Amino acid sequence: MLGRERVKKVMALIGQLFPDAHGELTYQTPFQLLIAVILSAQATDKSVNKLTPVLFAKYPEISDLASASQADVENTIRHIGLYKNKAKNIIATAQQILTRFDGQVPKTHEELESLPGVGRKTANVVLAEIYQIPAIAVDTHVSRVAKRLNISKPDASVEEIEQDLMRKIPKKDWIVTHHRLIFFGRYHCLAKNPKCESCPIQSYCKYYKDTHART
Repeated sequence: MLGRERVKKVMALIGQLFPDAHGELTYQTPFQLLIAVILSAQATDKSVNKLTPVLFAKYPEISDLASASQADVENTIRHIGLYKNKAKNIIATAQQILTRFDGQVPKTHEELESLPGVGRKTANVVLAEIYQIPAIAVDTHVSRVAKRLNISKPDASVEEIEQDLMRKIPKKDWIVTHHRLIFFGRYHCLAKNPKCESCPIQSYCKYYKDTHART
């Protein structure tokens, strides 16, 4: 397993590759980000960004979405995966934001994860992006990179990967590391045909060593 010192060197190299990594979901308010992240489950940020301007133009206030019919919301977001379940969840979340949290997006894991459609990853994104509370959201890209680099075991769960990263990365760097790992996985360490030959962290990467040894 990759230890703290080697992880530090790896993250520095990834930082050189993607110094300006950032969240790519577009939003104007904390509530809009929360809804966008819920919609992003098993979908690309690009597909969500095409959808949310239409959604928020139709339902500009939290109360508008809270009082919307599920059929209308489903129709608005129908081009995204799992749209029926997501429509139900974002309406219910809007309702609970108003009734339980006085129209404010919560600032704790416990409160965020009590909302429909909000899991650990979504909560971490909101806490880090909106409130600058240190967190590492583990999505499919972060998971793939952590396993390929041998930061986490091949069969590690999302929760285990999050814990591995938090143990091996200083807390002050969690947010920027989260963004850089996503960019690295999304644009360099791809699921198919990763850019191994031009990768600056070849010498640290278990995946590269394993696949290179077979070629």
